[in-house]
Amino acid sequence: MALIHPRLTDFHGIQKPQAALDFAIPFFDEDIPLYVDPFLLWKSPSQMDKALHGAILNAFNNLGYLAQSGKEDEAVRQLIIASECDEVGLGMSATRKGHRIGEKKAHQILTLFADVPAYEKRGFHHFEEIQLYIDGISSDRVCDLACSFMKSFLIDYTMDQCDQLGIPKGDCTLPHLYDPGTNAFEEDVKAALPLNPETGEPLLLVPKRWLRFNTWINYDNYFKDHCPVDDIVNPGAKIDRVKVLNFNRQNYGVVEAYIAEKERTVADCENDPLFQAIPVTSARRKLKQLKAIPSGNDDRNDKKYEDVICQLMASLMYPHMDFADDQSRTDSGTHIRDLIFYNNRDHEFLRELFDDYDSKQIVMEIKNVKKIEREHINQLNRYMTDELGKFSVLITRNPLPRARLTDVVSLWAGQRRCIIILTDADIELMVELFESRQRLPLDVIKKKYVEFRRACPS
Repeated sequence: MALIHPRLTDFHGIQKPQAALDFAIPFFDEDIPLYVDPFLLWKSPSQMDKALHGAILNAFNNLGYLAQSGKEDEAVRQLIIASECDEVGLGMSATRKGHRIGEKKAHQILTLFADVPAYEKRGFHHFEEIQLYIDGISSDRVCDLACSFMKSFLIDYTMDQCDQLGIPKGDCTLPHLYDPGTNAFEEDVKAALPLNPETGEPLLLVPKRWLRFNTWINYDNYFKDHCPVDDIVNPGAKIDRVKVLNFNRQNYGVVEAYIAEKERTVADCENDPLFQAIPVTSARRKLKQLKAIPSGNDDRNDKKYEDVICQLMASLMYPHMDFADDQSRTDSGTHIRDLIFYNNRDHEFLRELFDDYDSKQIVMEIKNVKKIEREHINQLNRYMTDELGKFSVLITRNPLPRARLTDVVSLWAGQRRCIIILTDADIELMVELFESRQRLPLDVIKKKYVEFRRACPS
């Protein structure tokens, strides 16, 4: 079993959790489901961020200048190149590969500089506004354009972060790199960047402070709270997105008012964390739900139990164990739900697990049964591999029967594989520690491990 959602830091043995790093840790196999929001650069107190926003805006507005100066073909070419930035790995792609816009879409965007007098006269103040005029343009495309136009900065930032953390860099060739000095893309630019070991392609790191699930200026928000629907269609009629976009072209004042409102409420625009622990009150509520769920699979109780455990454990383990994934599998006809965590090794106990069991990732299996049987132990044993490591956690309702405790002790004695059991009582203790903030919920797993080792032969 290979690593689940392998990350750059895990691959290179960097013992830092996501919470301790300035950038979003990139995956090798898929995108991070967040986007760079240029509005966050615009509002930032950092002069560097503000300068980058100005550079992005100048690059985009220069496309309008080219189009209006008889160089529309060059503007289209640059816009198409800038419309995808695979190196940053942001968005919703399951392969880290996106698609550039076509010539038709590029022409549609460039016509805004002629069709909307305000843009023809002074250009855009927030180029995210193109989402309010062009169908098929949303946060992912805005993010790619922003990253493409400031790729030179991202290269320098990535190299600096790699040098600080000791992440190896490899020689690579970037097919296009925007030069703000010439307002053009250079081709086949050499660079030294971290590489994706699965594809050999370069990776760029992006500061977390710029990332949101959706850009502050976006079509859905505009349509929900600001669009004058009654001016576009008759009351009760079906609202067509294209009609709204065309209306905006002819009524820039409505868009201008929306942008002014977004600027006025700028204090509400914050970056979205890659992970946010549930509040203490929610943790208590989840624990109460957990206790009320009967064991077994009647009335989908197994699924209910798994869902509550998933939500609780992702928060209880953070930030020392970043949540990687929850997944279902079938073993010998039995449905099993697993939680997968990255072992960041920033805690002494987690370093011990890595050193003793080679646990790059930690698997937690969930079983909503009254009594654990031998087959349950065998199932989890089969899941412990050299790739994932030989330490795992079995989350279930009650302590192990004596015969099953003998099984897990024998497994350790014979193969040095370790299975720790967490019961409802252990989960309750973890929630209490989470609430008090005086000790780490992780300490409960450490306690269970110490107790387990005492039961094992020396």
